[in-house]
Amino acid sequence: MAKQKIMSYRLKEEIAKELGFYDVVEREGWGGIRARDAGNMVKYAVEMGQKQLASQSMQNTQK
Repeated sequence: MAKQKIMSYRLKEEIAKELGFYDVVEREGWGGIRARDAGNMVKYAVEMGQKQLASQSMQNTQK
């Protein structure tokens, strides 16, 4: 069974830039980031998803 990609490369780049460690990614690749940064990246992505779902839910209830 192949690994399924959860986040697109573009989204990961955007989040890394937002959280301030994209320079590490550019120098060392994704394997060079700290575990804490990876965890913060996942947390940030989950929060983004929750906000998007809440926004969609609000739009659907207003129709």
